[in-house]
Amino acid sequence: MSTEYPVAQGQAQAEAAAPSDVLDATTLAELREIAARYPEPRSGLLPMLHLVQSAQGRITPEGIEACAEVLGISAAEVNGVATFYTMYKRRPVGDYHVGVCTNTLCAVMGGDLIFERLKEHLEVGNDETTEDGSITLEHIECNAACDYAPVMMVNWEFMDNQTPESAVQVVDDLRAGKPVHSTRGPRLCTWREAERVLAGFPDDRADEGPTAGPASLAGLRIAREKGWTAPASTLASSGEETDRD
Repeated sequence: MSTEYPVAQGQAQAEAAAPSDVLDATTLAELREIAARYPEPRSGLLPMLHLVQSAQGRITPEGIEACAEVLGISAAEVNGVATFYTMYKRRPVGDYHVGVCTNTLCAVMGGDLIFERLKEHLEVGNDETTEDGSITLEHIECNAACDYAPVMMVNWEFMDNQTPESAVQVVDDLRAGKPVHSTRGPRLCTWREAERVLAGFPDDRADEGPTAGPASLAGLRIAREKGWTAPASTLASSGEETDRD
């Protein structure tokens, strides 16, 4: 189905333009800064790859080589990590990455319908980008937000209790340049800006919006009303330690 959509041409144009997003001296310095945060520099590889994506829009051969050089490891090792995790992309991502959960509970609650409606509305298939480069659509696995199913994420921020209609409104507002706030978080930023935050460079908006909602806190509320507490650990009270490896 993906070859039938006009996105192919727009995506090819985006890929052709991607080499212009070179890693400049500032980004290379920030890669070294990330590596220096860790006693073992290679522990910084994950945020380093996010920084590459914030600068280049995807994981590029140049970005892989840069990470390998900073960490003193092979490009093959970096590539192995970059191809293992689905948050690292090998093709350019749009301004907004829209991920629709299609795992069991979200699917039953309407996630499949949302995904199909967005594919039709945006005229793209899974893991494809609209011609204008604004939206990349992807079906994703569990977002660990089942209490708000069906859930959609935009640049990894939660959009809870979605319907096909509300999901279409979100992407339309984003494409129109209107401000959109996540359900339990800040105003949505672009994908590259979000990748920079994941690299460990805060945007000072961590306290913008609620971090938990009533559905997530329902168990805590009931426990407090009934006076329930977690059982004290026998081992903890006796001072014994165990090997939990």
